[in-house]
Amino acid sequence: MTRFAYALLIGVVGAGIVHIAILFLLPYLAERDAWSRMAELGEVHETLMIEGEEANRLLANPDPLFLAAACRFDLDEGPVRIHAPDRVLFWSLSVYDRMGQNIFSLNDRTASEGQLDIVILKPVQMLDLRHAFPEDFATSIFVEADLEAGTAVIRSFLPDESWRSRVGDYLRSVSCDPY
Repeated sequence: MTRFAYALLIGVVGAGIVHIAILFLLPYLAERDAWSRMAELGEVHETLMIEGEEANRLLANPDPLFLAAACRFDLDEGPVRIHAPDRVLFWSLSVYDRMGQNIFSLNDRTASEGQLDIVILKPVQMLDLRHAFPEDFATSIFVEADLEAGTAVIRSFLPDESWRSRVGDYLRSVSCDPY
């Protein structure tokens, strides 16, 4: 009887370990992650409005008081600058790696003069940039990230429906260009 109980205990513990391992590996092995879904909607470095059904598929718990846009970027093509020429009441930006891990967040209260102007680059690219620093990056916030590709999600506050076109125009004006 004790051998049976011991074998049963080993089997249950082994099954639990396998179950937990599968749960942890699922995001890494999923073929239909946010990156893949965004690839169906647009190209790398293209800013995409995330509305309606896409918001439900791409964003975790989309807030109805916010409009969102996103862009995928590839740092192998060089640093990427995310910039908006205008301002709105409130915006926030989150940078995610290829696996969906949040690596950086910022909003208009912590940005220079409330302007969306961020440069994401690898540490080695930052060293190169220091040797020939562009003047138009003077007010940019630099994010050194040791990754090859990622996604930036920009959310903007929508106080009421009368602001929808203004906020939508702002999000559509966001550039996500390699430098």
